[in-house]
Amino acid sequence: MEIEQTRYSRLAHITKLINTNFELRPLLEHVITAISEEVVRCDSVGIYLPQEDGNFRGYVGKPAVINGMTLDMHVVDTEYDLLAKEVIETQQTIYIADTSKDNRPDPRAVAGFGIKSLLALPISYEGELFGLVFLFDYGIPMDLTADEIQTVEAYVNMAGVAIRNVKNLQRKESILAEKQLLLDLTRDLSMTASMSELMEKCFHYVGTVLKNDNIAVHLLDPIAGEKIKPTNMSAKSEWAEEEWLEKHEELQFDLSNDRVFGAVVTAKKPICIRDVTKDDRVNQEVCKEFGITGMLMLPFVSMGEVLGALVLVSFEENNETLCDSDIELAQSITEATASTLSNLLYMEKQEMIIEQRTSEVVLKNDELKTVVTELESLSREKELILNSVDEGIFGFDLDNKITFCNRAAESILGYKNGELIGQSYKNILPENQDLIITSVSLEEDLKFLKKSGDNFSVEYVVSSIKENKQVIGEVVTFRDITKRKQLEKEISHLAYYDHLTDLPNRILLEDYLKQKTEKAKVSGQKVAVLYLDLDRFKIINDSFGHSYGDMLLKNVANRIRRSVPADAFVSRQGGDEFTIVLPGYDNNQEVLNLVDNLIASFTEPFSLKGNEVYIKTSIGISVFPEHGNTAEVLIKNADAAMYKSKEKSGTYHHFFKSEMSDWSMESIYLENALYKALENDELSLHYQPQVDSKTNRIIGAEALLRWNHPTRGMVSPIEFIPVAEETGLIVPIGKWVLLNACKQLKKLHVQGNSDMSVSVNLSGRQFEEDDLIPMIESILVETGIAPEFLNIELTENQIFKNTHVTLEKMREIKALGIKIALDDFGTGYSSLGYLKNFPIDTLKIDRSFMFDILTDKDNAAITSTIITLAQNLNLNVIAEGVETAEQLDFLMAKNCFNIQGYYYSKPLPAEALENYIDILTPKI
Repeated sequence: MEIEQTRYSRLAHITKLINTNFELRPLLEHVITAISEEVVRCDSVGIYLPQEDGNFRGYVGKPAVINGMTLDMHVVDTEYDLLAKEVIETQQTIYIADTSKDNRPDPRAVAGFGIKSLLALPISYEGELFGLVFLFDYGIPMDLTADEIQTVEAYVNMAGVAIRNVKNLQRKESILAEKQLLLDLTRDLSMTASMSELMEKCFHYVGTVLKNDNIAVHLLDPIAGEKIKPTNMSAKSEWAEEEWLEKHEELQFDLSNDRVFGAVVTAKKPICIRDVTKDDRVNQEVCKEFGITGMLMLPFVSMGEVLGALVLVSFEENNETLCDSDIELAQSITEATASTLSNLLYMEKQEMIIEQRTSEVVLKNDELKTVVTELESLSREKELILNSVDEGIFGFDLDNKITFCNRAAESILGYKNGELIGQSYKNILPENQDLIITSVSLEEDLKFLKKSGDNFSVEYVVSSIKENKQVIGEVVTFRDITKRKQLEKEISHLAYYDHLTDLPNRILLEDYLKQKTEKAKVSGQKVAVLYLDLDRFKIINDSFGHSYGDMLLKNVANRIRRSVPADAFVSRQGGDEFTIVLPGYDNNQEVLNLVDNLIASFTEPFSLKGNEVYIKTSIGISVFPEHGNTAEVLIKNADAAMYKSKEKSGTYHHFFKSEMSDWSMESIYLENALYKALENDELSLHYQPQVDSKTNRIIGAEALLRWNHPTRGMVSPIEFIPVAEETGLIVPIGKWVLLNACKQLKKLHVQGNSDMSVSVNLSGRQFEEDDLIPMIESILVETGIAPEFLNIELTENQIFKNTHVTLEKMREIKALGIKIALDDFGTGYSSLGYLKNFPIDTLKIDRSFMFDILTDKDNAAITSTIITLAQNLNLNVIAEGVETAEQLDFLMAKNCFNIQGYYYSKPLPAEALENYIDILTPKI
């Protein structure tokens, strides 16, 4: 018993460490110490963890030095160590009592250390392999017992939980760090106004992620378009930017023809080449000139087009291996940069074109002024020159009469040849608008009128015509910039609208919400934010493909548009999440009416290329000013309320409550406290008697778990059992329940209640454990309980999770002599086939049928049918939840005599159960 208590104490201690200490090495050192103290005949214990190259290397162990080598110098070679290979592939514990009769262990290690016996175990959790554990001797066999091996497995399982927790924490911290980094990047990019600032930010974030500042960028030439040229280099690079550009010029290296860049453009994905000499796509001459030994090329992709590439290089002989996650994060940085880069390249191109065109226009105007000065009227030769120009040109005199125009002007304005001559130039200007007449004026926001009356955007230059230093008129050179204006509008739309659904994005949402809340402060009205998340959207993507998912999102967006009032604002947050803002209302009934419309819109199926799909949505609602004063808080709280709605399947909605933001903290608190519950003796068992109503004798009791927290008092099993299931704590807790229930039953038998039985619920998680049967056997042996007095209770839903495995486990339990009861019968799958196929002894009628059994004909009929069915199949039947004499009379009339419920007794502590037995049942 002392050994068992010590073991529980060690397990509890390690559990506490796992909960409070997320440093892996000290945790695993405690596991090694516990194993070596349990198996004293073992000469060496070592934990080996997987490396990035796929090998397993020593991490912690005893002794720290073996054969002159530290443990981290030892690497498992699966070509020789067939035992390790088998453990890795099967994730099963293997014990070799005599290595001379088994050729799987590494013969070099066996011979070198004189190993006679060897135990190899996988460190795994939920099917994922985290490492290997080896126990071996130096010449004297360990002679391990099954109990010792099981104990070692228990500690190794704790190691698996520790590694899993550390990895999960590291993964969460990494995800949070990545999200924060991308948020910081997005903020910084939004404030950049020049190419140099943009590249500086990009270099900083990529260099931080990849820990290498040797970064340069090659971009599309804004004018040439197809030509890729070197543009920027990180100031922290080992090469100076000026030297780098000169070297490119000297080598005449054009990335447009580079095979590596071609592969990046085709795939639109990063390419990492760790050794340039081993890749035939690499330009070896360029790499040699720059001293490059390895490279990573990341494409700048915007709207499906590659704008250029960021190239990170290494000059070292031994390049550090870049991990895939860091490369993916770096690519996310370049993709975020690409959006801003696209706008800057476009603006740079437009500025260069405008500058070039303006220069051309000014030059041509100078030529025209010379022509007008020299000639009073245009000759045929000069007229041909005017007509050869693509820009529109016309001149007018001091009376504002048009005196000449070229064919381009007539064509753009929609007039016939010569039709404009003699008309006032003001006929081509909108009402109340006039030309800005200066020596040189460039205006881009003015309009001209066509003959049809339609206006269009123009840019123009007005110059004076002089003769003998006297102004005799003006000449106007103009061009139609409608297409350019449209392109600028499209770029602006892309920045503020979702490209898939054409709904406003989060930027516009926050701006709109800010405006409406400010207005509501003055008017005293309310503003509601509805946060929608589609249920099972991932299944659609995974089953049909992303094109179907995109089609579904478009259809959902259209339905939402049709379901909301005209003044409501609909936006897409990203993924399968949508937001609706209902501004300026007075009564929450308006919000509920909107919710009803949304729910109704999701009742009809969505048609995806002939496939009908039903989708529901979870809706969270926050209201200004009750639930927040800022757009950020209102959106966050609506999101929290949406997660509350997701707790139920189907389309549900919830208004935000302050406790919703605390639900995750409550879950974490319960998990942490539950780790300490076993160690601190906070768990206890209560027993609800099961009575034979014919004789008034207690025939058994169901063991029910209770948790008395030191500060919160009794915690409902409804709260902590799901947490125990999710964390895996249900396994050691379930073992504790079974052990203590059997101990209490043994005590009752000793006191003279020799026909008493005890019922223990097994969770689905316990039923999946490989060591379930040996664990039950060991408890029966330890407590001395005859197996026929132990009833294992399973639920209908539980046995259907994995029918084949479940049936096999149930047969093994029956083979021990233990009885199996089917709990909550009638509430699950309602299939009667398993009553014939599964080895069941007892049916327990669910308490839900007792509430209105006397008034509800359906419940009465179902209960009668269950009793008759059990009797016909020679099964015992127990009715749960019996509280009144009328319910008891009904059941006894149907020949159901085994009763469990408050009519006889509520669940009792062990001592109270003993007193109750003494009162109700004489001892045998």
